[in-house]
Amino acid sequence: MLAVALAAATGSFETLSRLADTVLWRYTSNTLILVVLVSVFTAIIGTGTAWLVTMTRFPGVKIFEIALALPFAFPAYVMAYAYTDLLDHPGAVQTGLRNFFDWGPRDYWFPEIRSVEGAAIMLTLVLYPYVYLLARAAFLQESATANLAARTMGRGPWGAFFFISLPMARPAIAGGVLLAVMETIADFGTVSYFSVQTFATGIYTSWFGLADRGAATQLAMCLLVFALFLAVLERLQRGAARSHAAGKRFESMPPMQLKGWRCFTAILACGKPVFFGFILPVALLFHMGLGSEQDLFSPRYLAFIQNSIILAGSAALVTVGAALLISFNARLHPVRLSFLAGHISRIGYAVPGGVIAVGLLVPFARMDNGIDALMREWFGISTGLLFTGSIAVLVMAYAVRFMAAALNTLESGLGTINHNMDAVARTLGRTPLNMISSVHIPIMRSTMFTALLIVFVDVMKELPATLIMRPFNFDTLAVQAYRLASDERLEGAAVPSLVIVVVGLIPVILVCRSLARDRGKRNGK
Repeated sequence: MLAVALAAATGSFETLSRLADTVLWRYTSNTLILVVLVSVFTAIIGTGTAWLVTMTRFPGVKIFEIALALPFAFPAYVMAYAYTDLLDHPGAVQTGLRNFFDWGPRDYWFPEIRSVEGAAIMLTLVLYPYVYLLARAAFLQESATANLAARTMGRGPWGAFFFISLPMARPAIAGGVLLAVMETIADFGTVSYFSVQTFATGIYTSWFGLADRGAATQLAMCLLVFALFLAVLERLQRGAARSHAAGKRFESMPPMQLKGWRCFTAILACGKPVFFGFILPVALLFHMGLGSEQDLFSPRYLAFIQNSIILAGSAALVTVGAALLISFNARLHPVRLSFLAGHISRIGYAVPGGVIAVGLLVPFARMDNGIDALMREWFGISTGLLFTGSIAVLVMAYAVRFMAAALNTLESGLGTINHNMDAVARTLGRTPLNMISSVHIPIMRSTMFTALLIVFVDVMKELPATLIMRPFNFDTLAVQAYRLASDERLEGAAVPSLVIVVVGLIPVILVCRSLARDRGKRNGK
């Protein structure tokens, strides 16, 4: 971040001035439109479906518990490829309409998929699982005591949801929405493919098109300020609110059985995100990949899969481990410096991966060159590049990029643990480390697993930082998909894209089963 800020301050402002006179307002308006649309839709879809599968029962609810999280395995740019192939002018839908009604190109109107609204839909379909997973985990940790009290005071099921369940789960919901918003303002693949001009596309245009690193970093600083504002706003709106279900007497309330039109509405509400966010795009990608010449079981593709899993697993462990240190430090030492560290750690999520990559490469390259110069002068040997182009620095870039995902997830779990439990543990002679290992971590096991899942899948889908910082001959599935799509070989790009989805499905299913087991334990099953 310091490298980016220094480059922004020392660079020329000439390009930024020209952008302000031409397209800067378009960058701002499109970014804000995307943020508003994605935040509203992800909050509604994620919270509503999480409550339905947790608090009610209807046919297929056990399937929906897992299926609703499956779109999280999709990269947004892959979703854009699939739906463009289906809905664009030469796609199957418009071609079928023209053939059936004998229409010409100008005889009908059809929504434009390559638009701000189209990009918002693509991002919503892949980002609502952020809210769904965190909201469902929060609903599972809620005791029925408060809901039963509300029911005895005359509140109906919906009243208990709006006045009890929703406020108690608000920290988790707000954290999920904030993650979706940060992912939206940092997205490059989707908006670039749809030709929607945002701050992210402006950064890449300035960096690679205009070759002006100063203008790119100045636009990146705008995103940094906006991300920090979002983090502070989310913390202020949450205020001093806390939910302390964990550690209190837990009473399970039998889920409400839905019948008639309510049952049909619940199935439709849960089925639409699954169909449009997973079933249909998988079918489209599978159809596109059938005609490709990509051999999925060749040693080359197996190496892509292995490299992707190594990077994603390593980055998930490092990032969640660092997030645990930051979040536990803020809980044990609630001072301004601790909270400031948490806020600063979050803002990397809103920065395009390519900017973070360059921000790390510049200081590490200088350090490598300095070490090499010293070793040449003192011992007459060359050390080469020790850090630049290594997996370690790439994992560091992932940790900067996805720290907010891990922190928001862990803090939503920590927020359900009553501080009185800490005091009791300390009076019994527990050290802070023992208290964390014997009290906090066992309660937060499902939350920690969710954090590992989110970071793992995010790294599997990450593209810009991987393109810039990966070691030589260390390609991943995302890099391979990007190369094929850049060559207009969408059929071939569908194959590695499907593998990314399949690999991402495994942890998604595991975390959903973990949440189901957690509910079973609380219900005494």
